[in-house]
Amino acid sequence: MGNLSEIFNLGLFQNTLRTATPVILAALGGLLTEQAGIMNIGMEGMMLVGCFAAVAVSFAMANALMGVFAAVMCGIVIGIFFAVFVVKLRSDEFIIGMALNTFAAGTTVFLLRSIFGVKGTFADKGIIPLPSVNLPWLESIPVIGPLLNGHSVFVYITWVFVFLVWFLLYKTPYGFWIRAAGEHPESLATAGINPDKMKFIASILCGILCGFAGAHLSLGYLTMFAEGMSANRGFIAFACVIFGMANPPRVFLAALLFGFLNALGLRLQSVGIPPDITAMTPYVVTVLMLVYIVTAGEAKRRRRAKRLVAEQKT
Repeated sequence: MGNLSEIFNLGLFQNTLRTATPVILAALGGLLTEQAGIMNIGMEGMMLVGCFAAVAVSFAMANALMGVFAAVMCGIVIGIFFAVFVVKLRSDEFIIGMALNTFAAGTTVFLLRSIFGVKGTFADKGIIPLPSVNLPWLESIPVIGPLLNGHSVFVYITWVFVFLVWFLLYKTPYGFWIRAAGEHPESLATAGINPDKMKFIASILCGILCGFAGAHLSLGYLTMFAEGMSANRGFIAFACVIFGMANPPRVFLAALLFGFLNALGLRLQSVGIPPDITAMTPYVVTVLMLVYIVTAGEAKRRRRAKRLVAEQKT
């Protein structure tokens, strides 16, 4: 019981919110491109560049806000770059996404060694982190207060983004056009709206949200940059998009599940479970999530086919 109380306590759920935040942000961007009919696996590279840009500018200008701004601007540039190749030039989105991830990994390593003269990790007192939010009135509330208080500002902003993305997709004309660009681009073009323009907008918004994710990861969750520090979170975010069927609340819950499993894996190390095994947990569950989606989708298609055959016979 003592070991269980050390694992399943308030700290576990606090860490869940922190670790889930960059995945939620990236997944919100990924669901926008998914709704627009683009499979974006380049979110890993977008996040990694955002991580580096946020740390570099925060260190150079002694200002965390400027670091976030730099990460967002890099996200916009990469989002445009991705859209030009995928939408304008009709290149294979999978190849462009993988090329983007490879480019980001190599470029950040090169810049880390060229600018800061270090290998592996850059951690310096000059890096200004994102501020934490501490509300005295919230602290006085049992359980809820300690759980929700004291996090990076992006933890709270992310919850607002979930609502904003949902509102954009389902309550505004632009959201309708983005979804139509992915589902019925010909009909959208007939209505006088350029579907490629909507795909560009979705890609840029994805870059912005991935920039926020990278900034939180390097300035909010940690205060450092390490080579490959996105650690496959972009791919996890993509899996959350698929598992949540590109619906903001469902994607949010899927990302929270990943955050919980990641935090749980870290806690399990305290009871003697090897870190290699605990580190596998979120990724094993992600694979199972995708297998479930594929299996459920195939079963649904078979039921639909049987129903159509039965209707034709009658």
